[in-house]
Amino acid sequence: MADDKLKVPVQSKGDAAHAIAKAGLSAIPIVGGPAVELFQYIIQPPLEKRRGEWMAQVGEKLQELEANGLKLDELQNNEEFVSAVMHALQIALRTHQVAKLDALRNAIMNVAKGQAPDEALQNVFLNLIDSFTELHLRILKVFQAPSPPPSMSTGGLGSVLEHNIPELRSNRELYDQLWKDLYSRGLVNTDHLRETMTRHGLGQKRTTGIGDAFLKFIEEPK
Repeated sequence: MADDKLKVPVQSKGDAAHAIAKAGLSAIPIVGGPAVELFQYIIQPPLEKRRGEWMAQVGEKLQELEANGLKLDELQNNEEFVSAVMHALQIALRTHQVAKLDALRNAIMNVAKGQAPDEALQNVFLNLIDSFTELHLRILKVFQAPSPPPSMSTGGLGSVLEHNIPELRSNRELYDQLWKDLYSRGLVNTDHLRETMTRHGLGQKRTTGIGDAFLKFIEEPK
């Protein structure tokens, strides 16, 4: 069993933050004790639930990899893998978004299989998952192989985005900001979505090499 063979570290910055906040509340005169109990009652159960659910998902995927020949005993001595798991776990505790949790799990699987970039870039990519929203990830994926609306002969990249992610229609300020985030991190090669171009231009790939590497890192390994 993967859970028996691989002891995934469970100590996290989330735990440290909980302990620090608890200690701070304890220092408050009179209300400290009850406030600490209230904090524990509200925060600790969902925190433990998040940790348990994500680690279970990772364990299940590791079992699948073991069935396909991955040696789990070797992972226990793989410091790069253990560090990646610890980093990803800290991020997993800070989000409830399914796409981000899936991205973290897939990233760990790619590290386990030796299909991840070098360790420095792994850390950069994990930090991107932490700071990005699900919409960042979806937008980036759309523009790896953009699909313009069928009837459009000319238009802007914003129209391509709205066609592929309909819930962003009439929310240009939001997706302009999301695009700016992707561009500033070097993941896309176009600085804005407003330029008018032909259908051919609208269908051109907009992700950079590092953008493609990031998407590969967070996608389920093959």
